[in-house]
Amino acid sequence: MPKNAMPQHPTSSARPDRWNRQQPSPMPSHRYRDVHARVEVPASDRHWPSARLEHAPIWVPVDLRDGNQALAEPMDPARKRRLFELMVQIGYKEIEVGYPSASQTDYDFVRLIAESDIAPPDVTIVVFTPARRDLIERTVASIRGIRNPVVIHMYTATAPVWRGVVLGRSRGELAALIDAGARDVLEFAGDLDGVRFQFSPEVFNLTEPDFALEICDAITTRWDATPDRPVILNLPATVEAATPNVYADQIEHMHRNLARRDAVILSVHPHNDRGTGVACAELAMLAGAQRVEGCIFGNGERTGNVDIATLGLNLHAQGIDPMIDFSDIDHIRRTVEHCTRLPVHDRHPYVGDLVHTAFSGTHQDAIKKGFAEHQARATATGVPAADLEWRVPYLPIDPADLGRSYDAVIRVNSQSGKGGIAYLLESEFGLALPRRLQIDLARHVQLHTDGTGEEVTAHGLRAIFDAAYAPSDPALALAEWASERADDGAERTRLTILVGGRAHDRLVAHSTGPVDALTQTLGTLGHPVEVLSLTLQSIGRGSAADAVAYLEYAAPTGPEWAVGTGSSTTGASLAAVISAARRSAGARAVAGAH
Repeated sequence: MPKNAMPQHPTSSARPDRWNRQQPSPMPSHRYRDVHARVEVPASDRHWPSARLEHAPIWVPVDLRDGNQALAEPMDPARKRRLFELMVQIGYKEIEVGYPSASQTDYDFVRLIAESDIAPPDVTIVVFTPARRDLIERTVASIRGIRNPVVIHMYTATAPVWRGVVLGRSRGELAALIDAGARDVLEFAGDLDGVRFQFSPEVFNLTEPDFALEICDAITTRWDATPDRPVILNLPATVEAATPNVYADQIEHMHRNLARRDAVILSVHPHNDRGTGVACAELAMLAGAQRVEGCIFGNGERTGNVDIATLGLNLHAQGIDPMIDFSDIDHIRRTVEHCTRLPVHDRHPYVGDLVHTAFSGTHQDAIKKGFAEHQARATATGVPAADLEWRVPYLPIDPADLGRSYDAVIRVNSQSGKGGIAYLLESEFGLALPRRLQIDLARHVQLHTDGTGEEVTAHGLRAIFDAAYAPSDPALALAEWASERADDGAERTRLTILVGGRAHDRLVAHSTGPVDALTQTLGTLGHPVEVLSLTLQSIGRGSAADAVAYLEYAAPTGPEWAVGTGSSTTGASLAAVISAARRSAGARAVAGAH
């Protein structure tokens, strides 16, 4: 190499053949085309690679519409309302609440917002509609009377395959269809105070850049976008199909070339088909996007919408206020899991049960030393540890920021023990304990082994487990129960509960099941149980199968666990509630004795 010559970097397609010993796979990769070649934007001087994120975007959770459409069992009104209230509670100010022309449930939920005070006045309500006259009219009917600001979000697919295969329209015909929809929106809603408009060229990321720009400029002209009444242009990666830099190029092209840029709020809606939805959203923000649509924890069609909780906490980890309160992440997770009936993975960024836990000995040692150094700095400077710059190895943020305790991190040297305990209980008795229950049980086992110094067998573990989570106490018991459906269709549960030897018979009408009936009744008898989560498991096969219920409930010192077994999942669930009531009564007795 000549003196002072720079080494040549290999291109992305270069392969170090001397070291590469991989063999061609039998997969038919030749059937697919490089998306970048089809949607490449005109060459330009890219600005986004040198940009830096400095503030949070406008967040728009779409769990109630896009996320709800992706559920095998869509949310009922009660779960939809609970999720909406969570979004409001933690700080979201713009929420897409439904597709009112597509289902009566969604229409009724929008009317609930119009006719009640569940939406604070500073929260903007977004409703979704295709560019079809009758559906636009019904959508506008759903929002009449809403006192909140409202965004009417109209969409049409614009990518070539969708135009040709799904819609059967040419570019000109599709442009005319979109313009007709925009005129219908103006006709039905143009005179409504507090209403703004949004347009999504669905599958924007696979649409020709010149056509996407043409359509978006036409619609901002039709809707007369101004800085005082901006139009939202939402540019979705409806099916993620290229590397994130391609999406960033597409967003920057729109950002720099839109005719009325100062009258546009530029929004993105990434999906996660390639597993890079978060990266696409972050690069899109660098490229000029001001608003991000997605789902808390990433629910959505196929592999999901972009995870806006991860996006927000990524900002937090860089010293940028996400403007959303994630300080009780476990409450948020429990609520989302309850409403969507989808579990959050143990390794999910920030919120998973294991994301602050190290199993590797080298990681454990580094984390312990990091905690010690952090505390030493606090002592030396007089600055509270919670206010010091965070720099603990392997922990990108302080678990306490999310309302997490340090127990699982500080006691990492016992994590392998937790795994062994869980393995023995599952292999010997078929008990597949939830991860948080495994961690809690290890504490009981540790107390036992510290006291005896002896090895614990599988049967010894089962005895510790039963004593801790399914205590026997004839002074509080469920003697009988039965559910029935009355002539009027209402469901009722008959209960006989023994408290201190006295039988209490109750007939409880309910809509949510015998577990709710039992918790209501126990509350009236001075034994309240607040259920946080309930995990059910069958043990065995066929008619001989038993059921076990793992119940997480609220206690004054934090979440606790109780377990019940039975011949049915309902029976096991009721037994778990009784176990929780017994544990709570025992805890109150101990507290009273002290």
